[in-house]
Amino acid sequence: MKVKCTILGALVVLVLPGMLACQPGAGTANNSQKSIVVTYSILGSIVKDLVGDKATVTVSIPNGLDPHEWEPSARDIERINKADLVIENGLGLEGGLEKTLATARSNGVKFFTASDYINVRHVGAGEGIPSGDPDQVIGAADPHIWMDPVSMKSVVSALALALKKDLNLDVTGQATDLENRLDSLNSEVADIVAQIPLTERKLVTGHESMGYFAQRYGFKLVGVIIPSLSSQAGVSAADLAALKKAIQNNQVKAIFTELGTSPAVAKAIGDETGVKVVELTTHALPGDGSYFTFLLNLTNIVVNALK
Repeated sequence: MKVKCTILGALVVLVLPGMLACQPGAGTANNSQKSIVVTYSILGSIVKDLVGDKATVTVSIPNGLDPHEWEPSARDIERINKADLVIENGLGLEGGLEKTLATARSNGVKFFTASDYINVRHVGAGEGIPSGDPDQVIGAADPHIWMDPVSMKSVVSALALALKKDLNLDVTGQATDLENRLDSLNSEVADIVAQIPLTERKLVTGHESMGYFAQRYGFKLVGVIIPSLSSQAGVSAADLAALKKAIQNNQVKAIFTELGTSPAVAKAIGDETGVKVVELTTHALPGDGSYFTFLLNLTNIVVNALK
């Protein structure tokens, strides 16, 4: 009996670990996945659509917070430094993360900078409001690349190659599907915008965030409440006076406020010019976390306000 018990015990010792290892979530199977950190939510949505369950994707900047201002916690910094790949926007968007990202890069963390793979838009003559802010000067690079689905398609194509090269992740099928969906999104947005005559496509926004959208779909950038590509910039009496004049001269139908815009300032401008003020979400994903829903929602709000 003792012999049988000894043999049975030995079998349990040998077999049980193997059985446990086969159980869902057991062992370190999940820990073997590559870790990808994306700086902000809208870019993160695209990355998650591309990667699926082939890697763990974490977004640093919480959805709805200003990427220009948000600063990381110690845990956020640790996660970035331990990542197999960090995906950033670039062009100064992640202001509060700049030091952390620079340190991680110097420590050898692999990076993918989305704006390196698109045709970067630069501030043109007559856009916005003249000011001393360096981000507003003619020629300044615009970091709001997610406002154009064609640019995001270029990001997807480049990122698929980078994932294969740097992490040995093959997402070819997902990339093709996502590129096709972005093409369809671009067509759908263009069809919605077509309801507005070209002469009526005029935008006044909280800050200079709609440039790529305007460039893609034929809108004129009349002016901004905060005269900068960053919502951190201030606003002067001269800037506001110039904006009011531009709104009246261009017969603008709506002023769009957004993250970082002073509601009081927007309301004052609207009251003085007789133009309605409409809230626009340019820096946050909707409840379903989808980039596609985000851009369609934004497009419909703009078009309905300008009809």
